[in-house]
Amino acid sequence: MNIGFSIPDPALITPATIAEIEAMGVESIWVPEAYGFDCLTPLAWFGATSSRLRLGTSIVQMAARTPTATAMAAMTLDHLSGGRFALGLGASGPQVVEGWYGQPYERPLARTREYVDIVRAVIAREQPLRYAGEFYQHPLPGGTGLGKALKSIAHPLRPDLPVLLAAEGPKNVALAAEIADGWIAMLLGPRNEPFYRAALEEGFARRSARRPAAEFEVINPVPVVVDDDVEAAADPVREFLALYVGGMGAKGKNFHFDVMARMGYEDIAHKVQSLYLDGHKNEAAAAIPTAMVEEIALVGPPAKIRDDLRARQDTLTTTLVVQGDLRALRTVVECLA
Repeated sequence: MNIGFSIPDPALITPATIAEIEAMGVESIWVPEAYGFDCLTPLAWFGATSSRLRLGTSIVQMAARTPTATAMAAMTLDHLSGGRFALGLGASGPQVVEGWYGQPYERPLARTREYVDIVRAVIAREQPLRYAGEFYQHPLPGGTGLGKALKSIAHPLRPDLPVLLAAEGPKNVALAAEIADGWIAMLLGPRNEPFYRAALEEGFARRSARRPAAEFEVINPVPVVVDDDVEAAADPVREFLALYVGGMGAKGKNFHFDVMARMGYEDIAHKVQSLYLDGHKNEAAAAIPTAMVEEIALVGPPAKIRDDLRARQDTLTTTLVVQGDLRALRTVVECLA
């Protein structure tokens, strides 16, 4: 389950509801962040009120924290939860990175590679941290000259704590396959799988033998809306897509736009983006056809959702993450059962 960017309805986060979610057989709970609530604090809450749920970030914005701060938070939550934490990382886009976090965005793939290197080194705790990268240096050269190579005073519960990367572009997906333990695959549907399989294979060819490709995870967040009226069920997903395709990125630099364009919806994506950026958000959502919604979401009555789930059985996905309410979660669990 993914709880979304907002703190959920209080009824969702009671110990009784968390116990119900665990009893359903739900394996994990994932929390995102953008430029509002953070993703780590809610996971501490969910970890304290559950005993089995895996706790994943989907995602930690890398620009929000130094690599060492992220590694510290990951080790802390892993200890507190008894080894249930999964660290999902993402580069986000220039609007958020430069506009909200006030950090440079250039060369995000090279920056991500260094970030993951440092996080892994801190968690492995094999030696004091020394890193001479293009974007990150430990100890910092110059300054007072008193910087010292340090090793975490906290011992990791799991030196190989899983690190996953969110990615949408082919080069970033290939990077995830090369250096990470998994890929958080937003807007992934059966139609665009061949494109991503090729990107993954490119990355697996460069992957270290220490991390077998057979153990690689593909975490697929999927919006789910249950309603006997398919069009009504599609409406919230239209709003979601309008936000991401139209507003989560600048014109000409929107990775979500690019995904839908690769699926064959480029003309619609241009229309949605134009309407959204001109302030016509409702019209932007209305311009999205139900077929486009069904590429990346499960919408409609339970019987239809069950049939649509069958189409996802032989896909890249190893973990299906429900983006929706408790009814959506229960429906998916019942369909899979």
